[in-house]
Amino acid sequence: MLYLFNSYYEAVGNRHPRAQRGLLSRPTVAEIYQYRDYVDEAMRSLFSSTDLSPKITELITLGLHHEQQHQELLLTDIKHIFATNPLRPAYRPAASKISLALVTSPLRFIEFSGGLHTIGHQQSGFAFDNEGPAHRVYLQDFSLASRLVTNGEYLEFIEAGGYEKPECWLSEGWATVQTQRWNAPLYWEKIDGQWWEMTLMGMQPLNLTQPVCHVSLFEADAFANWCDRRLPTEAEWEVAAARVAVSGNLLEGDRLHPHPAAGQAPLEQLYGDVWEWTQSAYQPYPGFRPAAGAVGEYNGKFMCNQTVLRGGSCATPPGHIRPTYRNFFPASTRWQFSGIRLAQYSIFLRGEAHAALTRQGLIDHPCASLASKTL
Repeated sequence: MLYLFNSYYEAVGNRHPRAQRGLLSRPTVAEIYQYRDYVDEAMRSLFSSTDLSPKITELITLGLHHEQQHQELLLTDIKHIFATNPLRPAYRPAASKISLALVTSPLRFIEFSGGLHTIGHQQSGFAFDNEGPAHRVYLQDFSLASRLVTNGEYLEFIEAGGYEKPECWLSEGWATVQTQRWNAPLYWEKIDGQWWEMTLMGMQPLNLTQPVCHVSLFEADAFANWCDRRLPTEAEWEVAAARVAVSGNLLEGDRLHPHPAAGQAPLEQLYGDVWEWTQSAYQPYPGFRPAAGAVGEYNGKFMCNQTVLRGGSCATPPGHIRPTYRNFFPASTRWQFSGIRLAQYSIFLRGEAHAALTRQGLIDHPCASLASKTL
């Protein structure tokens, strides 16, 4: 049993080769439910014990939070599987007719002061080990976009030949575009001259006001370069997000797809809708030490060749996300609900104009200005 269910823990022992897991035979639905009942009963028996050690309690808590990650991955995996099916089946029917309105809230840049800031988990309650220790970082003055980049804005990049401009791309990203023949985000498909998008509700006409999703770090970075902007660092994102309540289009909302910004707050969509790529490599915080044994392999062993994403998505359970949560994937990953928020250093405006906009707390930049590189 351990041989089959050990995903990647060296400390646990040998395991079935990962590349061959898809070749294993599958149990019946009845057998799956039977095994689930067996596990549930065993856990209820354990919970009824009055002498649970702190070590066991911590391990169970970690397991429960890990199961929430599975809940999200099941949805992203189902979407990927259905998207590879030529019939494009739907996980569920759309609740109502999808609006294709072309109006969304204006894209503005919200200013934040630099200097010394503390990031990392330092509150009560659960956090994964990679969220700490809390530590200080020094930031330059910066600005974050008020909302996520939309499908319509990303379509401008495509129609301007963005996938054909090597100057926009990181070297590895450009090589990936060439070898994988990317010309649009994953799940976009042009049919009879119109763009469509595969969703958990099946194929739908591309909604230009919804946040673009299923883009890689390479695509997010290329779009930012095309706009003469950049992606935020994870420290910048956390400093901004710490001021915003954890609320948004998360799994509990049951939309299962990114939703347009409402335009009702200075900084929107920080939580939910899409995981936001940062420019930060997934590395240990100062003072980080993996736990002893197999649990120490949970996050620490992946701190190489990965990039941090923040904020959760429309498939993330609401009790699972917080300002310090660090998701991470390789730069070419596209199957996750991943999207783009732009950032910039606050050095573009000076004097009275900068002071006036700072007092307002907003710096306006319509997407057309971004696309034409007008500051």
